[in-house]
Amino acid sequence: MNETKIEELLKDLESTELKLYKELEKEAKDIKSDFLQEKTPLWEYIKSAKAGYIITAPVIYAMIIPALVMDLFVTIYQAVCFPVYKIRKVKRGDYIVFDRHRLKYLNALQKLNCVYCAYFNGLIAYVQEIASRTEQFWCPIRHARRVRNAHRRYWRFLRYGDGKDLKERWLKLRKELESEH
Repeated sequence: MNETKIEELLKDLESTELKLYKELEKEAKDIKSDFLQEKTPLWEYIKSAKAGYIITAPVIYAMIIPALVMDLFVTIYQAVCFPVYKIRKVKRGDYIVFDRHRLKYLNALQKLNCVYCAYFNGLIAYVQEIASRTEQFWCPIRHARRVRNAHRRYWRFLRYGDGKDLKERWLKLRKELESEH
């Protein structure tokens, strides 16, 4: 597959993704979420939980500690390094979104779980975007093997084993980062 075909497919993918988000926004406006389901009282929710869920809860919630540390370090990293590399900083609020806790049909524990998951998954996406910009700057070469859940920049990287005009193409990818401002 040549690079022109990859660019064409990426544009199709981005267009489809934009359509998907527009449709999801429209759908969210159409739903009267407060009438979808009755709230399960907190005590009933806890009583009906499987024992394994209750036993593993401390393990799940303990993960917040390394997540907060990673969040702090990655945020400091991009604050210090990205201006030097002339890379636009990643906005946390574009990735870490808190809104599900406002759903009236969720009890307090369900809301807490939604906040936790929104933070953790948003943090992973935020870190991935910072890492992908760093990779584009320092090592924009695809792998020889398939990579699952490759970030959106990955497909524009240089093909594995293709060292032709390496410096020029590498610098071009760095310039693309600078032009994202």
